[in-house]
Amino acid sequence: MKKIKILISNKIHEKGIKILEENNFEVVKNYSISQEELKEEIHKYNGIIVRSGTKLTEEILKKAKNLKVIGRAGVGLDNINLRTAEELGIQVFNTPSAPSVSVAELTIGLLLSLARFISKADNTMHQGKWLKKKYHGFELSGKKIGIIGFGNIGKEVGKRAVAFNMNVGIFDIDHQVQERAKKEGYTVYDSVDTLIKNSQIISLHIPSNIHTKNIINKRRINLMDKDTIIINAARGTLINEEALMDALQKGRIAAAALDVYKQEPLNNETILGYEGDNLILTPHIGSQTEETQIKASIGIAEKLSYYLKNLQEESE
Repeated sequence: MKKIKILISNKIHEKGIKILEENNFEVVKNYSISQEELKEEIHKYNGIIVRSGTKLTEEILKKAKNLKVIGRAGVGLDNINLRTAEELGIQVFNTPSAPSVSVAELTIGLLLSLARFISKADNTMHQGKWLKKKYHGFELSGKKIGIIGFGNIGKEVGKRAVAFNMNVGIFDIDHQVQERAKKEGYTVYDSVDTLIKNSQIISLHIPSNIHTKNIINKRRINLMDKDTIIINAARGTLINEEALMDALQKGRIAAAALDVYKQEPLNNETILGYEGDNLILTPHIGSQTEETQIKASIGIAEKLSYYLKNLQEESE
């Protein structure tokens, strides 16, 4: 019988690859494959594993005549045309819980860095400058943090915020999530606007889709106080970058920390060239920990293996 063939187009941990190989799949690792090359090659594969770098567009998926399953090693599915995949009968899996702790820890790290000017103070110290009086920060204890999206990552952020004695409020469209959050003692807001009006710190943890694009826009930024801090370690499309930069430059909000951007790698000159002390940028490193990479690779390898083995048995 012909071996099931799987393409891995973005690097995953070897532990996941080992699981695929142990299931007797033919595994092809091509981490440098271009979109054009993928369009020409994808018909050869029964399964594909991607991270955020590979874009599985409608055009590419329509060339995938033998593709049965897509595995996303991570959470976000905005790089996969889900509608086309469904129309073609291609199953899509992801690993939503894998990066929860990693992204939550980065979120708190970014918040601490903004609160105490850690990255700026480090940078100026390396320049031989002693700017002790300039970097006058604030404590997290007692501050109100509003978490937009209270799924796996949002919950982990909430736990850590409570450990810092912060007052945690959340907004989520899922009524079951709302009820659970109330039982756990969190303040639950009925809208994004209400959360914004009642929070000094706003942290985004929702997926990217047509309903969430630019959820933080000029109108909502205008609802914020001058001491408001925005943290985005979710998806770049959630924030209108032009409105955010205008607000930072004019002092309408206090600060922001971004790990994700509308275009990646980041090429927005307004953001890259900003020299103020109130903006921290990181290159989408939310899930870049050894633990997350292991969990994501094992999780997606197990899901694909189970699904493809079942398909194979049904066809025999």
